[in-house]
Amino acid sequence: MGIVVVEVCSSNFIHSIDIEGIIESEYPEVAVIENTCLSFCGMCAKSPFAIVNGKRIFAKTPEECLEKIKKQIEAELEAYSL
Repeated sequence: MGIVVVEVCSSNFIHSIDIEGIIESEYPEVAVIENTCLSFCGMCAKSPFAIVNGKRIFAKTPEECLEKIKKQIEAELEAYSL
């Protein structure tokens, strides 16, 4: 199984949901890492976002962003299983 890393900014709106708990309980092969800054200046104040294995994922709401993150995780895991 592959390793997937989800990076989130500690100042981002995504934290209105328990992103770490949700992702890590559903996908044991995924690590959620919280950083103080992901160097996308201002983006954390505008919309929920995360970085999944280097790919930026963002949406208008935390719930929508979570769904997009899960889709990207599934794509990453599928690539490792080939």
